[in-house]
Amino acid sequence: MDRLLYVSMTGAQHALYKQASTTNNLANVNTQGYKAETNSFRALWVYGDGMPTRTFAVDATTGSDMSPGTLMQTGRDLDMAIQGKGWFAVQAADGSEAYTRNGGFQMDSEGTLMTGAGQPVIGDGGPIQIPANVQITIGRDGTISTVPNGNGVTQVAVLGRVKLVNPDEKTMVRGEDGLFRTEGGQPAEADNTVVLAGNALESSNVNAAKCMVDLITQSRQFDMQVKMMQTADQNAQKASQILSLSS
Repeated sequence: MDRLLYVSMTGAQHALYKQASTTNNLANVNTQGYKAETNSFRALWVYGDGMPTRTFAVDATTGSDMSPGTLMQTGRDLDMAIQGKGWFAVQAADGSEAYTRNGGFQMDSEGTLMTGAGQPVIGDGGPIQIPANVQITIGRDGTISTVPNGNGVTQVAVLGRVKLVNPDEKTMVRGEDGLFRTEGGQPAEADNTVVLAGNALESSNVNAAKCMVDLITQSRQFDMQVKMMQTADQNAQKASQILSLSS
Protein backbone atom coordinates (compact mmCIF):
# COMPACT_ATOMS: atom_id res chain seq x y z
CA MET A 1 0.00 0.00 0.00
CA ASP A 2 1.21 3.51 -0.81
CA ARG A 3 2.98 5.14 2.15
CA LEU A 4 1.07 8.31 1.32
CA LEU A 5 -1.88 6.75 3.12
CA TYR A 6 0.07 6.40 6.38
CA VAL A 7 1.52 9.89 6.09
CA SER A 8 -1.95 11.38 5.62
CA MET A 9 -3.44 9.25 8.37
CA THR A 10 -0.94 10.49 10.98
CA GLY A 11 -1.42 14.05 9.75
CA ALA A 12 -5.21 13.80 10.20
CA GLN A 13 -4.79 12.17 13.62
CA HIS A 14 -2.53 14.93 14.92
CA ALA A 15 -4.76 17.64 13.45
CA LEU A 16 -7.52 16.17 15.61
CA TYR A 17 -5.20 16.27 18.67
CA LYS A 18 -4.65 19.97 18.08
CA GLN A 19 -8.36 20.55 17.62
CA ALA A 20 -9.07 18.85 20.96
CA SER A 21 -6.56 21.09 22.76
CA THR A 22 -7.88 24.23 21.08
CA THR A 23 -11.47 23.30 21.93
CA ASN A 24 -10.49 22.70 25.57
CA ASN A 25 -8.75 26.08 25.66
CA LEU A 26 -11.83 27.77 24.24
CA ALA A 27 -14.00 26.08 26.89
CA ASN A 28 -11.76 27.58 29.59
CA VAL A 29 -11.62 31.11 28.24
CA ASN A 30 -13.47 32.31 31.38
CA THR A 31 -11.65 30.07 33.90
CA GLN A 32 -9.60 32.20 36.30
CA GLY A 33 -5.87 31.51 36.14
CA TYR A 34 -6.20 28.96 33.33
CA LYS A 35 -3.08 28.33 31.24
CA ALA A 36 -3.69 27.40 27.61
CA GLU A 37 -2.63 23.96 26.38
CA THR A 38 -0.11 23.76 23.56
CA ASN A 39 0.88 20.86 21.28
CA SER A 40 4.26 20.07 19.82
CA PHE A 41 4.80 17.53 17.06
CA ARG A 42 7.88 16.32 15.26
CA ALA A 43 8.37 14.89 11.80
CA LEU A 44 10.00 11.49 11.25
CA TRP A 45 11.21 9.96 8.04
CA VAL A 46 9.24 6.96 6.77
CA TYR A 47 11.87 4.23 6.39
CA GLY A 48 11.34 1.16 4.24
CA ASP A 49 12.30 -0.14 0.83
CA GLY A 50 13.98 2.57 -1.21
CA MET A 51 14.93 6.08 -0.18
CA PRO A 52 13.20 7.81 2.76
CA THR A 53 11.35 10.46 0.75
CA ARG A 54 8.41 11.05 3.04
CA THR A 55 7.81 12.14 6.62
CA PHE A 56 4.92 11.73 8.99
CA ALA A 57 3.92 13.38 12.26
CA VAL A 58 4.69 11.66 15.55
CA ASP A 59 4.53 12.48 19.26
CA ALA A 60 1.86 14.81 20.58
CA THR A 61 3.67 16.54 23.42
CA THR A 62 1.17 18.62 25.34
CA GLY A 63 2.56 21.66 27.13
CA SER A 64 1.22 24.88 28.58
CA ASP A 65 1.40 28.54 27.73
CA MET A 66 2.61 30.08 31.00
CA SER A 67 2.04 33.69 30.01
CA PRO A 68 0.05 35.61 32.68
CA GLY A 69 -3.58 36.58 32.33
CA THR A 70 -5.05 39.97 33.14
CA LEU A 71 -5.65 40.94 36.78
CA MET A 72 -9.23 41.93 37.52
CA GLN A 73 -10.32 43.72 40.71
CA THR A 74 -13.30 41.99 42.32
CA GLY A 75 -13.43 43.58 45.78
CA ARG A 76 -14.05 40.13 47.30
CA ASP A 77 -12.02 39.39 50.44
CA LEU A 78 -11.13 35.79 49.52
CA ASP A 79 -10.06 36.54 45.94
CA MET A 80 -6.29 36.56 45.36
CA ALA A 81 -4.14 36.90 42.26
CA ILE A 82 -0.43 36.43 41.77
CA GLN A 83 1.47 39.29 40.18
CA GLY A 84 4.15 37.96 37.85
CA LYS A 85 5.58 34.49 38.38
CA GLY A 86 4.40 32.08 41.07
CA TRP A 87 1.72 29.63 42.15
CA PHE A 88 -0.67 28.93 45.02
CA ALA A 89 -0.01 25.62 46.79
CA VAL A 90 -3.08 23.45 47.36
CA GLN A 91 -3.74 19.92 48.58
CA ALA A 92 -4.92 17.67 45.74
CA ALA A 93 -7.52 14.93 46.17
CA ASP A 94 -4.76 12.29 46.61
CA GLY A 95 -3.15 14.32 49.41
CA SER A 96 -0.22 15.51 47.30
CA GLU A 97 0.81 19.13 46.95
CA ALA A 98 -0.24 20.74 43.69
CA TYR A 99 -0.31 24.26 42.27
CA THR A 100 -2.80 26.62 40.69
CA ARG A 101 -3.08 30.23 39.60
CA ASN A 102 -6.82 30.33 40.26
CA GLY A 103 -7.19 32.38 43.44
CA GLY A 104 -11.00 32.41 43.58
CA PHE A 105 -11.04 30.88 47.09
CA GLN A 106 -13.91 30.16 49.44
CA MET A 107 -14.53 28.69 52.90
CA ASP A 108 -16.21 25.39 53.57
CA SER A 109 -18.63 24.80 56.47
CA GLU A 110 -15.69 24.27 58.88
CA GLY A 111 -13.90 27.47 57.87
CA THR A 112 -11.17 25.82 55.77
CA LEU A 113 -9.90 27.97 52.91
CA MET A 114 -10.58 26.03 49.70
CA THR A 115 -10.28 26.43 45.96
CA GLY A 116 -13.45 26.59 43.90
CA ALA A 117 -12.90 22.89 43.08
CA GLY A 118 -12.73 21.92 46.77
CA GLN A 119 -8.95 21.58 47.34
CA PRO A 120 -7.65 23.01 50.67
CA VAL A 121 -5.24 25.93 50.30
CA ILE A 122 -1.90 25.16 51.98
CA GLY A 123 -0.39 27.59 54.46
CA ASP A 124 2.57 27.55 56.84
CA GLY A 125 1.18 24.66 58.88
CA GLY A 126 -1.13 22.94 56.43
CA PRO A 127 -4.67 23.92 55.40
CA ILE A 128 -5.72 27.39 56.54
CA GLN A 129 -8.63 27.73 58.97
CA ILE A 130 -10.56 31.01 59.10
CA PRO A 131 -12.90 31.69 62.04
CA ALA A 132 -16.41 32.98 61.53
CA ASN A 133 -17.45 36.62 61.85
CA VAL A 134 -14.11 38.18 60.99
CA GLN A 135 -12.91 40.65 58.41
CA ILE A 136 -10.04 39.31 56.32
CA THR A 137 -7.03 41.15 54.96
CA ILE A 138 -4.54 39.55 52.54
CA GLY A 139 -0.98 40.89 52.50
CA ARG A 140 1.18 41.09 49.39
CA ASP A 141 3.30 38.26 50.82
CA GLY A 142 0.25 36.02 51.36
CA THR A 143 -0.20 36.76 55.07
CA ILE A 144 -3.84 36.44 56.15
CA SER A 145 -4.93 38.77 58.95
CA THR A 146 -8.34 39.03 60.57
CA VAL A 147 -10.26 41.55 62.65
CA PRO A 148 -13.42 40.47 64.53
CA ASN A 149 -16.64 42.03 63.27
CA GLY A 150 -18.58 44.32 65.62
CA ASN A 151 -18.17 45.11 69.37
CA GLY A 152 -15.56 47.74 68.57
CA VAL A 153 -12.76 45.15 68.71
CA THR A 154 -9.89 46.15 66.48
CA GLN A 155 -7.18 43.68 67.52
CA VAL A 156 -5.57 42.15 64.46
CA ALA A 157 -4.85 38.41 64.47
CA VAL A 158 -2.52 36.76 61.96
CA LEU A 159 -3.89 33.40 60.86
CA GLY A 160 -1.01 32.29 58.73
CA ARG A 161 0.48 32.70 55.33
CA VAL A 162 -0.54 31.19 52.03
CA LYS A 163 2.26 29.03 50.64
CA LEU A 164 3.50 30.63 47.43
CA VAL A 165 6.01 28.84 45.22
CA ASN A 166 7.87 29.66 42.06
CA PRO A 167 9.53 26.55 40.59
CA ASP A 168 11.00 26.54 37.10
CA GLU A 169 8.00 26.63 34.75
CA LYS A 170 9.73 24.15 32.46
CA THR A 171 9.39 21.54 35.22
CA MET A 172 5.67 22.11 35.75
CA VAL A 173 3.31 19.42 34.48
CA ARG A 174 -0.47 19.69 34.26
CA GLY A 175 -2.38 16.79 35.82
CA GLU A 176 -5.71 15.33 34.78
CA ASP A 177 -7.33 17.33 37.61
CA GLY A 178 -6.18 20.57 35.97
CA LEU A 179 -3.63 21.28 38.72
CA PHE A 180 0.09 21.62 38.05
CA ARG A 181 2.84 19.65 39.77
CA THR A 182 6.59 19.57 39.60
CA GLU A 183 8.25 16.77 37.67
CA GLY A 184 8.56 13.85 40.06
CA GLY A 185 5.82 15.27 42.30
CA GLN A 186 8.21 16.71 44.90
CA PRO A 187 6.80 19.75 46.80
CA ALA A 188 8.34 23.04 45.76
CA GLU A 189 9.90 25.31 48.36
CA ALA A 190 8.06 28.45 49.44
CA ASP A 191 9.30 31.57 47.65
CA ASN A 192 9.15 34.88 49.54
CA THR A 193 9.55 36.88 46.34
CA VAL A 194 6.13 35.93 44.96
CA VAL A 195 3.76 38.89 45.23
CA LEU A 196 -0.02 38.72 45.75
CA ALA A 197 -2.76 41.13 44.83
CA GLY A 198 -5.73 40.94 47.18
CA ASN A 199 -9.37 41.34 46.12
CA ALA A 200 -8.42 40.42 42.56
CA LEU A 201 -8.43 37.46 40.17
CA GLU A 202 -6.27 36.53 37.20
CA SER A 203 -8.13 35.90 33.98
CA SER A 204 -7.48 32.98 31.64
CA ASN A 205 -4.64 33.61 29.18
CA VAL A 206 -6.68 32.10 26.33
CA ASN A 207 -7.27 34.40 23.36
CA ALA A 208 -10.75 33.47 22.15
CA ALA A 209 -10.36 35.11 18.74
CA LYS A 210 -7.07 33.29 18.09
CA CYS A 211 -8.66 29.99 19.17
CA MET A 212 -11.47 30.45 16.64
CA VAL A 213 -8.97 31.11 13.86
CA ASP A 214 -6.89 28.10 14.97
CA LEU A 215 -9.97 25.86 14.89
CA ILE A 216 -10.72 26.89 11.30
CA THR A 217 -7.10 26.30 10.28
CA GLN A 218 -6.95 22.89 12.00
CA SER A 219 -10.25 21.88 10.39
CA ARG A 220 -8.82 22.71 6.97
CA GLN A 221 -5.65 20.77 7.75
CA PHE A 222 -7.76 17.73 8.69
CA ASP A 223 -9.81 18.02 5.46
CA MET A 224 -6.60 18.26 3.44
CA GLN A 225 -5.25 15.07 4.98
CA VAL A 226 -8.53 13.24 4.31
CA LYS A 227 -8.43 14.34 0.66
CA MET A 228 -4.88 13.00 0.41
CA MET A 229 -6.10 9.65 1.74
CA GLN A 230 -8.86 9.66 -0.86
CA THR A 231 -6.30 10.44 -3.56
CA ALA A 232 -4.12 7.55 -2.40
CA ASP A 233 -7.14 5.25 -2.62
CA GLN A 234 -7.99 6.46 -6.13
CA ASN A 235 -4.39 5.96 -7.24
CA ALA A 236 -4.46 2.41 -5.90
CA GLN A 237 -7.70 1.66 -7.76
CA LYS A 238 -6.33 3.05 -11.04
CA ALA A 239 -3.15 1.04 -10.65
CA SER A 240 -5.18 -2.13 -10.07
CA GLN A 241 -7.23 -1.44 -13.20
CA ILE A 242 -4.11 -0.94 -15.30
CA LEU A 243 -2.54 -4.12 -13.98
CA SER A 244 -5.78 -6.03 -14.70
CA LEU A 245 -5.82 -4.84 -18.31
CA SER A 246 -2.20 -5.75 -18.88
CA SER A 247 -2.50 -9.28 -17.41
